[in-house]
Amino acid sequence: MENQLKNDFEKIVKTSGFSKKDIDIKKIYLNQFIKKGFPSKKLENWKFSDINQIIKKNIGYLDFYNDYSLPNKIDPSIFIKGLEHNKIVFINGRIEKIEFNYEDENKIEILDEVEIKDKSNFENSLIDLNNAFTNKYYKIVVKENYSLKKPLIIYHTTNENLNLKNINLRLDFLLKANSCLKLIDISNDSSKKNFINTIYNFELNQDSILKNYKIDQKANTNIKYSFNNIDQDINSVSETFILSSGSNFIKNEINCNLNGKYSSAFINGIFSLNEKRHHEIRTSINHLIDNTKSYQLIKSVLENDSKSVYQGKIFVNSDAQKTDGYQLSKAILLSENAEFNAKPELEIYADDVKCSHGSASGNLNQDSIFYLMSRGLDYKQSKELLINGFLLDVVEKITDSEVRNLIKNLIGVKE
Repeated sequence: MENQLKNDFEKIVKTSGFSKKDIDIKKIYLNQFIKKGFPSKKLENWKFSDINQIIKKNIGYLDFYNDYSLPNKIDPSIFIKGLEHNKIVFINGRIEKIEFNYEDENKIEILDEVEIKDKSNFENSLIDLNNAFTNKYYKIVVKENYSLKKPLIIYHTTNENLNLKNINLRLDFLLKANSCLKLIDISNDSSKKNFINTIYNFELNQDSILKNYKIDQKANTNIKYSFNNIDQDINSVSETFILSSGSNFIKNEINCNLNGKYSSAFINGIFSLNEKRHHEIRTSINHLIDNTKSYQLIKSVLENDSKSVYQGKIFVNSDAQKTDGYQLSKAILLSENAEFNAKPELEIYADDVKCSHGSASGNLNQDSIFYLMSRGLDYKQSKELLINGFLLDVVEKITDSEVRNLIKNLIGVKE
């Protein structure tokens, strides 16, 4: 694989127009990835989801070179109907459209080909791979005291022309003081057997608000990894919701640094899996100063041979007194072969904190089903009603009413 990586890297360098400085930095990342390789279960953070073996088993040969010189045609049918929104459209890893038609032009800044940083703060070979092979990326800046009038939807689209490829995407977001961004990620894949590696970086200045909703619902055979790093200043708020359902495998990883007093992070997610799908959410919430808050709620509904994993860590620094951290994961197993793995962690170095975590899994309560059937429902209706109530608890945590209704329609839950 080493020779292939180097050859594919040289192809990209010849067609990209990178500066010598950028090429040298990218070579550092390339060599770091070659040294480490794809993560395996030897690493604690990958003990439940050995992506090295998953790629070998489900894809095998992987091509790291992509030709971004030719544009792709946008199919307007992919766009969400009935919801006015701004757009960023990726097709096969290439950005085809950036559109902020609903916003004040001087309040949004789009920076093209942002300079690569010399080194990553994360010991993560997939970030190294992304930094080495990303063709270009953008930084979206929301100016001070501005709240976007409409949500930004990022469409991650692939078509049947993409096969056995590694796609690396990156976007950075800067929310200046007292600004607000509502962001919706939607995956729409028609491609087969690709590895899609996506990195987002968010910088939240004082009093800013980020609402980030990730939707992976359309069934596909791709392998995906998504890493979100969120740095938060004083009194900032981040809300992340994940609907994890469609891809063959996906791992959503969120690292959140609460650097400013009174900053808060909320992470909620739903796994709704069937067949042999294998999905994971891993979170690291780092309380680094006093008077910060975090809340996490993850629920799974698992059928057939599906598998979900939740690894959630709350870290409390010695300076982070008055921390309030909460974490809970629950799963309903609808099949004997379904599997749920949870690894909740608390690492606390302060003494004046309020932190808790919990995890539970099991089958549907048969007494509850019997009770509902005694009131006139059949078995299927009773089962659906119980699952509906189980998931509704998470969906109701979504603070934006438009997005909350969108998610309810997508997964069919009712109040």
